[in-house]
Parts: sequence; structure tokens; C-alpha cells
Amino acid sequence: MTTKEKLKSLTDEELALEMAKSLDILFFEEIYNRYESLVYTKCLSFIKSKIIAQDIAHDIFLKLYVSIGKFEGRSKFSTWLYSLTYNHCVNYINRDKDAKMMRNAIDSDDLLNLQSTEDELQIQALEVEKLKAALEQIDPEDKMILLLKYQDDASIKDLEKIYEIGTSAVKMRLSRAKSKLMKAYKTVRI
Repeated sequence: MTTKEKLKSLTDEELALEMAKSLDILFFEEIYNRYESLVYTKCLSFIKSKIIAQDIAHDIFLKLYVSIGKFEGRSKFSTWLYSLTYNHCVNYINRDKDAKMMRNAIDSDDLLNLQSTEDELQIQALEVEKLKAALEQIDPEDKMILLLKYQDDASIKDLEKIYEIGTSAVKMRLSRAKSKLMKAYKTVRI
């Protein structure tokens, strides 16, 4: 079995832990190959500029390489990387508050992949174009938690790790974000 085949057979968590031990570029390359597209797509969902999204994605991978030692294997590697990506993108947006395009650039194409609770059934019934317009009216933090939960299928536990808050705080943020989305939706005229 070649080195590349051995690397491909490792789980994400095994790769990350081995990379943390050795900082071997081969482990990093394998992680990069597995996640480059996902990280870039998530960056692009925050920032509609392909060039800036590519730059931010590269920054995230540099940050990953430098901070891989902080990954302890207590959570899935993908959750840890997602948290790193999310925080980096939010920090970028917060540093550039004057650029409205940056704050309002969440891509909402797949938001209708919602689970079936009473509130979520209401959101599923919304018209897509009107929903996109409503998403553009709410705060980026509210958009993000909704997209993480319903577009990316993040669990409450995943959201706890990403936001570094407890279960009740996650549920409260989701509830408030849904309320704001519903209020914005009612004001949209298409």
C-alpha cells in the first residue's frame, strides 16, 4: 500500500491527530484535498466574491495548520474545522462592517432543507424568493445559525461546540432567529 493510499484510508480525526503530532505536510495535503471545496463553499456563502472567498479559505487552512494542535479529537474533525471556518468568516465580516455586501452575502439556496417541527413547517411553506429576500434583511449572525441548522444539518450539539454556548442558549438563538426571519418575511413584497 502506497503512502497516499494509507493516508486516504485514515479517518479525518486520525489524520488531524497525526498531523498535530508531526506537522507532516502529507497529512495536511490530505486534509486540504478532502475539505478545500467545503471550506471554500462555506466562505462563499458568507462573502459573494469568489476571489475574497478563496483568500479567506486559504487563510483558514493556514490557521488550521498552525492551530491543529488544539484539535484534541473530542469532537468530529469536520465540526472543529467548521467552527474554525465559521469564526474566521464572522471575524472577517465584523472587521469590514462598512461593506454591506459582505454582511448580507449569505447564500440561502438550500435553506428549505428543514426538519419537521411546527416552526420549521411554517418556514418550509415560504416562497423561495421571498425567503431569500427576508434572509437578506436579518442580522448575519441570525442567518448563520439558521443556515447551520437547516441547510448544513448541524445538530444542537454541533451548534453548542461552534458557538461555545449551552443547549438552552443555542435553542434560544434559534428561536429568536426564526422569529426575526418570520417577521422579515411578512414585510417582504415580491
